[in-house]
Amino acid sequence: METRKTKKEIVRMLLKQDLEERDEEELLDLLIDNPISVDVDKQADENMSFGDKCADKVAEKAGSWRFIILFMTFLIIWIIINGVLLIKAVDPFPFILLNLVLSCIAALQAPVIMMSQNRQAKKDRDRGHNDYMIDLKSELILEELHVQINTVLKNQARILHYIDDQEQSNKE
Repeated sequence: METRKTKKEIVRMLLKQDLEERDEEELLDLLIDNPISVDVDKQADENMSFGDKCADKVAEKAGSWRFIILFMTFLIIWIIINGVLLIKAVDPFPFILLNLVLSCIAALQAPVIMMSQNRQAKKDRDRGHNDYMIDLKSELILEELHVQINTVLKNQARILHYIDDQEQSNKE
């Protein structure tokens, strides 16, 4: 039981959070007695809405070399068609319609990509918190093993001392 108290003191020291007494005890019991590993990616994927999935797909596609190459090709073709080939161009130089389209795409694409990045940052924070809890539990287990090994060593020393005493009394 003393080992348990020591572990609780270490957890209190490491957490240093303002928790109610009941919440603190539940957290300590959770850390000590229960498995705490969580698959953060799986958990986040289960909670994703349709909009979240769309934002991730847009961020994945818009952040690729394929998208950049295709978009550059589109821009070059637009400029060639409207600047060189067509006598009566739909969008003559300085390509005001093209600028409008690019501005609209950027205005919509940027917040969608930021939503995806915010969700990824939350997953990273959750992963870090999970790693911290696992490290804390590992530290507690290692401390408990250390105490148990010390107890075994003390008992072994007592047994060896007892055996030596018995051998001494048998010689006499």
